[in-house]
Amino acid sequence: MAKAPTSGRKVFNGIEASGAFPVEYRFSHAKSGNRHLVVVFANFSAPEDYGWSNGVFDNVRANILWIRDRFDGSNAYYLCRNMDFGLADSVQTLISNVTRSLGLTPDQVTLWGGSKGGSAALYFGLRYGYRNIVAIVPQFLVGDALEKRHPKVSAYMLGEGPQAPHNARVLDALLPDLVRAGANPGANIYVLSSPQDEHYTVQVEPFLGMFQGYENFNFLYSESPTITGHATVTRRNVPALVGLLNLLADGYAPRLGFVRHAAEEFDRDQSDITAYLSATSKVQDTDAFAPPVVTAPAYNGELADTGVRFEGLAPGAVRVSMWKNGKFVASPDVAADGTWSWQSAKPWATGKHVVKVFAVDPAGFHSSRVEVPFTVVTAPATGAAPAVPAPPVVSVPAPQQQVGASFVFHGTAPGAVQVGFQENGVFLGAVAVAPDGLWSWDPGWAWPEGPHLVEVVAVDAHGAQSAPGPAGFTVAGTLVPAGHLPPRY
Repeated sequence: MAKAPTSGRKVFNGIEASGAFPVEYRFSHAKSGNRHLVVVFANFSAPEDYGWSNGVFDNVRANILWIRDRFDGSNAYYLCRNMDFGLADSVQTLISNVTRSLGLTPDQVTLWGGSKGGSAALYFGLRYGYRNIVAIVPQFLVGDALEKRHPKVSAYMLGEGPQAPHNARVLDALLPDLVRAGANPGANIYVLSSPQDEHYTVQVEPFLGMFQGYENFNFLYSESPTITGHATVTRRNVPALVGLLNLLADGYAPRLGFVRHAAEEFDRDQSDITAYLSATSKVQDTDAFAPPVVTAPAYNGELADTGVRFEGLAPGAVRVSMWKNGKFVASPDVAADGTWSWQSAKPWATGKHVVKVFAVDPAGFHSSRVEVPFTVVTAPATGAAPAVPAPPVVSVPAPQQQVGASFVFHGTAPGAVQVGFQENGVFLGAVAVAPDGLWSWDPGWAWPEGPHLVEVVAVDAHGAQSAPGPAGFTVAGTLVPAGHLPPRY
């Protein structure tokens, strides 16, 4: 359920599924007894649609709730699908439940986001009364931004057809109407932008005067030759922004007047938030959803620094997620036959590495993690790497074929002298390959009813072993006497 980044800070993964739209999240407990919650909304370039999840918040003292902007495979500004704002209601349900489980009030919450995440921070902060709002290069005219820059997201949020332009104008009015109405006038609001941001003159500057009635509105105007566009405004100001975040977490909202340092409770009862994290955890039942099989690299194997390739099997998953030292590595898709692979585009440093891999099912739930330790070594300067045989091709059974309890495997493995068979890591048997590359194998037992995934591996005359070729099949309903089962059953 949790992983520990290099900072030693555990991150919990979960899904709030009580609303109309399942909302995926990550959560990390506060440090040093801090009594504050930071809610983080993502921009378009955020890894896996989780904003600010690259370690920049490692030293933030508050509780942190990252919310994923991914619904039905699309971004949504955390607002709507086809103008159904039940999506935003579901996001608010998550924020409210976490706030309540921590024993906090909206006055002890900071909403934080950049770009579309900044727009979301303003929307939820103003509408639902959260005390602190940090909006970095936001867009006030959401519909206009969708129409001009994000056609796929526009179709998801606005719908398609003649009503779409009208719906865009409805979204354009969303934030300005909240500000005009004076929603949440006591909020501490911090908006950061720059004249070098291509959105500034249309999306930010015309709306700044509307905040005159707010008690503590702050506009951070960043101008520098190092700022070259929308994305670089944030990068240029990261140190100051994180410093502001810790001030807000400690109860200071920069302005004139008396402020009191936020209370710290080192021994506070955390049973409510622990129960909530457990109830909404993405890893609910490891027996029902098996972890992925990693076939390459080999466990404690060696890889040349010229390229690191991962391969494996994850039946029932739509993708696998790979992490190293608490940092995201990649998330390759899983093919229909359960296979997946990923090739690193950059060389890895020589030495020991440990990568954690888990599978993700269509609903977004996670399997348990598997660890893959391996060592990267310097490739020889000359000489070709030894060749390995190609994975065998299984012709019978066909992929996902329904078969009887007893049958014979058939296939080809050119260049190999033997093929071996295993299931769930258990060796089942081996058979020789004919000179023409053909092979067949009769297990000699009746298979139990249900789905099976057998891995078939080719071995050449030098002992080199191929990657596995999958043989997935389903045994139709047949009662198998106990004496007819292979030893592993």
